[in-house]
Amino acid sequence: MKSDRLLSILLLLQTRGLVPATELAERLEVSVRTIYRDIEALSASGVPVYAERGRHGGIALLPGFRTDVTGLTADEARALFVLAAEGAHAALGLDEALGSALRKVMAALPAPHRPAAELTSRRILVDPVRWMSGPQPAVDVAELHEAVFADRRLRLDYRHSGTSTPRTYTVDPYGLVVKAGVWYLVADRDGVPRLFRADRVRRAGLADEPVVRRPGVELADLWDELRRQVEERPGRVRLRVRVHRSRLDLFVRLHAGALTGEPCAEESGEWLRAELAVDSVEWARSLLSFGPNVEVLSPPEARDVLARHAAAVVALYGQSGTP
Repeated sequence: MKSDRLLSILLLLQTRGLVPATELAERLEVSVRTIYRDIEALSASGVPVYAERGRHGGIALLPGFRTDVTGLTADEARALFVLAAEGAHAALGLDEALGSALRKVMAALPAPHRPAAELTSRRILVDPVRWMSGPQPAVDVAELHEAVFADRRLRLDYRHSGTSTPRTYTVDPYGLVVKAGVWYLVADRDGVPRLFRADRVRRAGLADEPVVRRPGVELADLWDELRRQVEERPGRVRLRVRVHRSRLDLFVRLHAGALTGEPCAEESGEWLRAELAVDSVEWARSLLSFGPNVEVLSPPEARDVLARHAAAVVALYGQSGTP
């Protein structure tokens, strides 16, 4: 609707200042000509909006102009109250600020929308932590949070997975990302994007030098690139397995990240075949927890790993007497 688009333009200009007409058109999925017609409509209604021509031009509001109109629809108001449970805001020290902000939003909502927004906060809960992921260690991201806003380089003492001794790096931070309850720092190290798990940072401190970020590169772009590198990283070993249908849901839930495709049913219907991309054949021993409900078919080295560890378990519990 045109009225919604006009309000969106107004709020974008209030937030961003000078915005190119092409960007407004792209965001609102209309033509540039439509944007200029909307600007004329805003001006005719008394909004002090103007256009600057030229290479660095755009559309802006006169300095100092503000509007208190929220323009929230009922669905938009409800969406604001579908928020993550304790975790992300608490780690950033923003729990109290979040509660205060929501109270202000509630007070500003049109009266007809308030009951739906309040009911949404009571009926919808988002818990970002995966099932059976184990207790997450407490992570203090305060210094990392400060660093990404201070526009200064960051010195990290960082412990990589599988090592006990931390290494020291100087990085250029872009921002923080929380995924499934785990915090990550996204930063350039020597101009190359890297992910650093916050719970492996042993010490963090601001450097004196200003941050050096690559022009035009945003946090969302870097995260998308790094996430795809992790998700699409080819495993060095492909395990072919068969899974009993009674344990399929649990198997998929635990190993979704390693599956190369959807499990396929065998002719009997009781068993399904699947392929996993993993780092080494030793990874296969994690499948022992499924007992006889998961069988590794290949490679033979993975079957040998399972046989060896299964024999060790039998030897341990087959001993007579009590410890």
